[in-house]
Amino acid sequence: MKRIALLGMPNTGKSTLFNRMTGGSARVGNWPGITVELLSGKILLGSDMVEIIDLPGIYDIHGFSEDEQVVRHFLHDNVPDLAIIVLNATQIERQLSLLFQLKQYNLNMVVLLNMADEARKFGITIDAGKMSSSLGIPIFLLSAKYGDGYHTALEAVTKALRYATPGMAEDLRSQLEQDTHIESEMTRVLQHAVQVPLRLPDNLTDQLDRVMLHPWLGLPIFFGIMFLVFQGIFFFGQPLQTGVGDLFAWLRETALAPLVSGLPAIMQGLLLDGIYNGVATVAAFIPIIILFFLFMAIVEDTGYLSRAAFLMDALMARMGLDGRSFVMLLMGFGCNVPALMGTRVMRSRSLRLLSMLVIPFSLCSARLQVFVFITAALFAPKSAAPVVFSLYLFSFAAAILTALIFKRYFPNSEPFVLELPPYRFPTLRQMLLRGWHEVYHFVNRASKFIIIGVVLVWLLTHFPSTATPAGPDTWAGQIGSWLHPLFKPIGVTAELTIALIFGFVAKEIVIGSLAVIYGLSGHALSGELAHQLDWVQAYSFMLFTLIYTPCLSTIATLHSESKNIGFTLLSLVWSLGFAWIVSFIFYQGARGLGY
Repeated sequence: MKRIALLGMPNTGKSTLFNRMTGGSARVGNWPGITVELLSGKILLGSDMVEIIDLPGIYDIHGFSEDEQVVRHFLHDNVPDLAIIVLNATQIERQLSLLFQLKQYNLNMVVLLNMADEARKFGITIDAGKMSSSLGIPIFLLSAKYGDGYHTALEAVTKALRYATPGMAEDLRSQLEQDTHIESEMTRVLQHAVQVPLRLPDNLTDQLDRVMLHPWLGLPIFFGIMFLVFQGIFFFGQPLQTGVGDLFAWLRETALAPLVSGLPAIMQGLLLDGIYNGVATVAAFIPIIILFFLFMAIVEDTGYLSRAAFLMDALMARMGLDGRSFVMLLMGFGCNVPALMGTRVMRSRSLRLLSMLVIPFSLCSARLQVFVFITAALFAPKSAAPVVFSLYLFSFAAAILTALIFKRYFPNSEPFVLELPPYRFPTLRQMLLRGWHEVYHFVNRASKFIIIGVVLVWLLTHFPSTATPAGPDTWAGQIGSWLHPLFKPIGVTAELTIALIFGFVAKEIVIGSLAVIYGLSGHALSGELAHQLDWVQAYSFMLFTLIYTPCLSTIATLHSESKNIGFTLLSLVWSLGFAWIVSFIFYQGARGLGY
């Protein structure tokens, strides 16, 4: 099978092109010679089945960041049949340097000048034909976002695959000689094929940045935007969640219950009260998850997160971090795992480790399910969004406090360089594709962790067979009683304790396990929780869930990225102890005030 590698600097639209080419049918795999996971997808080009690998964005092939090393090692150990070099046409003067560096490797390549539509708006004229003739490389203008020039580029890629791969040049000159040659070649090509106006015209990006990057208004605007995002998620998502929950309840009563009525009682309980109730309760959150990622896709793809990193850099620097660390925290809102992997762009190991220590405090989408369910059960509708937003603020506070405590042990002197892309609005296709990816990921986890988790919870709450289901004599009841002295000071009941234990595997299991423990789902489960808990207990439980040990996938990624078992254990012990302390202070303080 032939292999194509996508190469380019960050923010060139490489991933957008990858999604357009593969239709989003991507997988993650390891590659010989490197210890990192890369996205790949298979498509048919001409008569060949081709595998496309999306490599990390890099600025310099000679650089020392982990991403740059990954690309270098990949090209050395897995020489592709074709390299597609994606450049940002609006920044052609800066982006050509990477192309010339890669040209030294003697790769079979096609160059795509992406964002050609934006370049035209800025008055930048690029003669792709002249540039192609000058460099001896097929070069095409493209808009991966809208598809302009895509079919022409795809034909060129198909044609280029027919040629044999030259192979890596083994006798490269010294880096200094290469860079000197690159500089002169860049000047020649730019003068010959590119016309850039002396001053780019004023545009919407400049006008928005005067407000969004205002030294006093910038941060309040950012947190205001995030609050509106959560308001929107709740406003549109809760009615959909209720509808899906009612649908699952109807299916249970009209279809599944009669279907399994002939089975032994214990099997009926396992299938209906165990697997179905647990999975259905979790699956009811699919509309919330879709909306969350659709809204976040808008925030991310507009280029606003880069502005947030810029605004937060001065504050983050006081904590031993920088603006990139803040971006990784925001990425962690979706899932902590890719956020941890994203720290590879940092050259300083100390900065990476400190960033990885704070990222697990990000309120990920799995925790969001727990909080949405509990807030809907115990808080008035008008209070739900502010309650969840307050947990996001606690998430930032936990990360900030952790960084302040540990920054002396992870000193960082790496300068912060950030590129501010122009504002863009994501296409409907991009947003839908993003939502589909997250639903697929959610369902994939449901078919593994969640089903296994709810089955184990059902067994613990129904055995030994002589005990009353979910009673104190069951295995779950005994575990809850044993741990109760530890969790009683923070207001967590025995039932919630069992849910927290399984939440260590995956936070999605928490709500499913509660459905199994109480033998209820949907509105019935919400009503029971409202009867069992008051708002102080509920908020204390949510604080603990927010801060305590992350899921197994995050822990595994933390270890693989840090390559240090001691650091991984530090993260686990600190998050568990920190969670208990915060919940204790809140719960005991609220009770002391008479709540």
